[in-house]
Amino acid sequence: MREKLIRLAIRYDGDYFKIREALKRQEDPEEIPLQQAITITDEDYPRELLELKYPPFVLFWQGNMELLKKRKIAIVGSREACEYGLKMTAAIAKKLSGRYVIVSGMARGIDGTAHWNCAESIGVLGNGLDVFYPRCNDKLYKRMGQHGLLITEYPAGTKPDRRHFPFRNRIMAALGEKLIVTQTALKSGTMHTVDQALELGREIYVVPYRRDDPWALGCNRLIRQGANIIFL
Repeated sequence: MREKLIRLAIRYDGDYFKIREALKRQEDPEEIPLQQAITITDEDYPRELLELKYPPFVLFWQGNMELLKKRKIAIVGSREACEYGLKMTAAIAKKLSGRYVIVSGMARGIDGTAHWNCAESIGVLGNGLDVFYPRCNDKLYKRMGQHGLLITEYPAGTKPDRRHFPFRNRIMAALGEKLIVTQTALKSGTMHTVDQALELGREIYVVPYRRDDPWALGCNRLIRQGANIIFL
């Protein structure tokens, strides 16, 4: 079964719903070469992901899989980040480093800063492992593949697609026992990750900003809605 799942994930470019339909049809594309992956049938599949409504059938990976067994906290935020947001992200990641593995999404801005400022981290991608996106994080990709862990539902060669990232966010929300938001707009992928985390019963922690700060209207709204405030 595990090899069938991997081959179906490759055939259908990681599309969860197409894989599910192919399983119903008992499709088995034996001619497709395998790629390194963990499947939902494996003993070391992350238990946290089984809490999801749509747990990934397959995760392609590169790096240190032992990080999935450690305690994890997700840090997420804006791609277009302000200086204060980046500074706070770096400080929080450094403070948590050593006690937790940091999970984030390998985007520019907050995500990349979180990955760079901790000892151990997991990057969750919305594309194949061999596709560096965004290009500005190519050095981070190489570092993570050697000293951290990269995981993705999407097989090698899969280009980034705007539809992938909202679905990808559920994995970050599930892996972290808590979710930290260091900067976000009112409508963003970050807020989508918050929604996913709340559905899973995860605690949300937020960096506060000045009331009139246009960079972080989402953070202040989350605080008004009851999120925990981070003080350093």
